[in-house]
Amino acid sequence: MIPVPKKVVIDTNVCLDLFVFNDPRWAKLVSAIERGEIEAVTRSDCRDEYNIVLHYKHLPLDEDSRPLAAARFDALIKVVAPPESGIKLPVCSDKADQKFLEIARDAQAEVLITKDKALLKLARRLAREGMFKVMLPEKWIALE
Repeated sequence: MIPVPKKVVIDTNVCLDLFVFNDPRWAKLVSAIERGEIEAVTRSDCRDEYNIVLHYKHLPLDEDSRPLAAARFDALIKVVAPPESGIKLPVCSDKADQKFLEIARDAQAEVLITKDKALLKLARRLAREGMFKVMLPEKWIALE
């Protein structure tokens, strides 16, 4: 039987580290996605947010490199539209980040990889309720 890859959700800031800054600390994460060991999933609104952020002036992107960062995201992060599970989620203090909790729940992801403090604060509660894990990329790297 072919093993099914674990599903993960990666938030926008970690995606920037992966596809804009090419942060070598997270190379193992990119490699796991490329090899099919994990499946990184997102929703269309999360993808839209990433593409908007690519236009922020403080990022080291120009008209040539911006499409490459977008294409890398599209090549490695699968946009899905799972039905809402109906399982009640805790409310994130940053309303803009609630969508990452929703896609992790609805796509039945095992892990939400983030550096966002508001999302990380919910990790224990989500674990207590038997949902997905929320962790820093360095913690995911250490566990894999």
